[in-house]
Amino acid sequence: MSLADTDTERGFSGAESECPFSEVIELNVGGQVYVTRHITLVAVPDSLLWTMFSKKTPKDLARDNKGRYFLDRDGFLFRYILDYLRDLNLVLPDYFPEQSRLQREAEFFQLRDLSTRISPRMSKDNSISDDICQSETEEGALQCGIGSSSGMETLRMMSAMSSARSPSRESRKSGYITIGYRGSYSIGRDIQTDAKFRRVARITVCGKTSLAKEVFSDTLNESRDPDRPPERYTSRYYLKFNFLEQAFDKLTEVGFHMVACSSTGTCAYTNNDPNEDTIWTSYMEYVFCRD
Repeated sequence: MSLADTDTERGFSGAESECPFSEVIELNVGGQVYVTRHITLVAVPDSLLWTMFSKKTPKDLARDNKGRYFLDRDGFLFRYILDYLRDLNLVLPDYFPEQSRLQREAEFFQLRDLSTRISPRMSKDNSISDDICQSETEEGALQCGIGSSSGMETLRMMSAMSSARSPSRESRKSGYITIGYRGSYSIGRDIQTDAKFRRVARITVCGKTSLAKEVFSDTLNESRDPDRPPERYTSRYYLKFNFLEQAFDKLTEVGFHMVACSSTGTCAYTNNDPNEDTIWTSYMEYVFCRD
């Protein structure tokens, strides 16, 4: 095999200097920015990233307003995709509830070996029953022969396993979760009776990692404090949505109730001009408990 053939297999068409991409590449994946080497992105032949960065030119790829190559995928999970591409190995945290979603990302990026490694069907920590719905369970029983005794027995066994995995009220862990948010609002001229509330910037989550992940699941943004062990505490998580009522609903659904709240308000901007609005900032905290 010639040197040129070897370069082509690794994602280069010709000599290194003829590659239309720079050696270091910036990516915007779902709003998360990554910086990596071109050779890392083309490490797996025939994968989606290999095709993008070896078979196409920079002008063929979507970019954001800062010139970074844009991928409309899960920005948090992409860090594990990139880790795998660096040395074709992947080590996940001990507590990793996103296994099924990571497998879906691996399939999208056409990383077949990675998808096989993290398949829920092959993982003793995340069995197939965690990710299938009741209709899929019944369909599997039908394939086994719903009219036969073996098919019915299979359905009963799978239903029992699913019920056993559902956390009962007794098995739920007690603890506290604090929800906080910082917002701003304006109070205008004296004759104006309505306050103009502005969009809540971010809802923060403080508490034990395992409790936060149990309550908010995939709506929890862990990018500021990734890989934290389940029994450790954090104050750096925040939610992917901006509705307090939605956060309260999720807490209530799993047995939490509000026990305390506090609020502060500060005048952030004022003007002697009576036609100008006065800007106030506020910070609220809501403490929830599950006994």
